[in-house]
Amino acid sequence: MERKIASGKSDGNLFVKRGTAFYWLIGIVIAATAIAVSFHFDDSVRDFMMQHQNPGVRNFMRYVSLLGDWPTHTAVGLLLLVLAWRRGSEEWTGIFLAMLLAMMLAGAVGTVIKRTVPRARPSVYTDTRWGGPRFSSKYHSFPSGHVGASTAFFGVLLIARRRVGLACLPIPILIGFSRMYIGAHYLSDVVCAAAMGTLCALVVAHFLFLRIRNRQLKFET
Repeated sequence: MERKIASGKSDGNLFVKRGTAFYWLIGIVIAATAIAVSFHFDDSVRDFMMQHQNPGVRNFMRYVSLLGDWPTHTAVGLLLLVLAWRRGSEEWTGIFLAMLLAMMLAGAVGTVIKRTVPRARPSVYTDTRWGGPRFSSKYHSFPSGHVGASTAFFGVLLIARRRVGLACLPIPILIGFSRMYIGAHYLSDVVCAAAMGTLCALVVAHFLFLRIRNRQLKFET
């Protein structure tokens, strides 16, 4: 009888692993397709943005871009982290901590990519789009640091609390649009940054939440 139960559990675990692998495969295919399409429409989106410039909208997008950078996300995350800790909510403390860590990871990875593969911003007039000074901010177009940080930050929230995360999803989308509108990034910079931020959120959420669950199980036993 015990052998039957054990075999049933192993079959169930195998089914879960196969299902997880299937979803990962679907996610990779979707991300790769979105990245390929974004590179194809880089020039078209850039030209569209340049042709539909409005002074009022541009000023608004500049403020969105300014507030959408990592210092604002860090300040909000630290404030929420302190509030959750003061209220004794271990669950939300872990979530806000994971959000900050994911954002930091995305920032570090994005910085390495920017320095390794320098790409001129759309507003820079040059014959060579790829290559250039590695430490010049004018050649730090790929990927978008704003979008990578914001996507990683709110991506963890989406994983932990789907409804709250979906409500906050327009924030990184608006930040990405603002970066393209003011000529700071191409479409592919934004899409690749979103993919990178999502991956960082998944990695941090997996390891941090797994540790929290393991610690809770040990406490219960």
